[in-house]
Amino acid sequence: MADIARKNTLSRTTSSYQVDDSGYYGEFGGAFIPEMLHPNVEELRNTYLDMMEEPNFKKEFNALLKDYVGRPTPLYFAKRLSEHYNAKIYLKREDLCHTGAHKINNTIGQILVAKRLGKKRIIAETGAGQHGVATATVCALMGIECVVYMGEVDIARQAPNVSRMKMLGAEVRPATSGSRTLKDATNEAIRDWINNPENTHYIIGSVVGPHPYPDMVARFQSVISEECIWQLEAAENRSYPDIVMACVGGGSNAAGMYYHYLDHPEVRLIAVEAAGLGVDSGESAATSVLGTKGIIHGSRTLLMQTPDGQIVEPYSISAGLDYPGIGPLHAHLISTKRAEAISITDDDALTAAFFLSRIEGIIPALETAHAFAALKYMDYRSTDVILINLSGRGDKDLDTYIKYLDRYAK
Repeated sequence: MADIARKNTLSRTTSSYQVDDSGYYGEFGGAFIPEMLHPNVEELRNTYLDMMEEPNFKKEFNALLKDYVGRPTPLYFAKRLSEHYNAKIYLKREDLCHTGAHKINNTIGQILVAKRLGKKRIIAETGAGQHGVATATVCALMGIECVVYMGEVDIARQAPNVSRMKMLGAEVRPATSGSRTLKDATNEAIRDWINNPENTHYIIGSVVGPHPYPDMVARFQSVISEECIWQLEAAENRSYPDIVMACVGGGSNAAGMYYHYLDHPEVRLIAVEAAGLGVDSGESAATSVLGTKGIIHGSRTLLMQTPDGQIVEPYSISAGLDYPGIGPLHAHLISTKRAEAISITDDDALTAAFFLSRIEGIIPALETAHAFAALKYMDYRSTDVILINLSGRGDKDLDTYIKYLDRYAK
């Protein structure tokens, strides 16, 4: 596979944590793709920035975010949670977006891109189902055919979202190979794209894949931190918090939450990943600890692999975090120590989910619960302002939560 992002190179920027002109974040990124996908990716790479800057595109995108998605989402001061942890904790309420998670910010943007590229068919991958639902939603909105790939294991544990996708008119195709989770759904989506390159746009749900996807998705999700700046100014008379936290699988909610703070070193960035049954248990998705440099799904990043380059199957109780790699932006942030990675077990995530539900009346998605669980492992001051991206609501995880009610709902 050729790395097309290294061709026709302009200048390599090193002044910030944004992607450079070659599609790299430091040593991570690029576009390692089959030749069949070269025209699609090149077309996107050559047009996405200009397209996103068009006044009509901005007008339509912003109008849909406001009137359809329900933005801006609140920045909520969690009083009881703050008292418990002895800090000022604010929650960015992405769980209140239409469809119940941050994913809709990106799918709204990408469906507008697909329309301008003349694509008649949309494919997507999904793990927790939130991206699948968000993709099916915008396809229904625009009247475009939608096929969503989802691992068999995830189909079983995220049944409500599967039903929502079907109700919205999407075809849900199971991935039956490998671990039958997010990685395998992505593999199947890429195979579909290779077989249908002319009429199909692949709406990737996270900051993964070949350039320009990681940057494009991050830009669409950057509305999260953009709102946080003025919302925090109104609440605390300051634009920048001390700490920003988000869970990281591929990392789209984290990328959006970090985006406007990347070049402000006074703001600590905390990336919370899934340790599963424990980092050293063999049943984990703690890529920052277990990962090494390699190529997965079109980009060079950190991923869990054997010494001979075979992918190690990830595990997490959370369907959205059991991915064997992380987006190249996050690999760069962690490797340069701009972001701090914390690995959280299933048990800690469940404990945090039930605790947040009782103390604030908010049931979080299992993915998001990992971010809250990290609070007890962090050092901070009582005066610190902490922002946590509450990236999704827990409705989709109720079947899992019900299994643990007797153990955790005390």
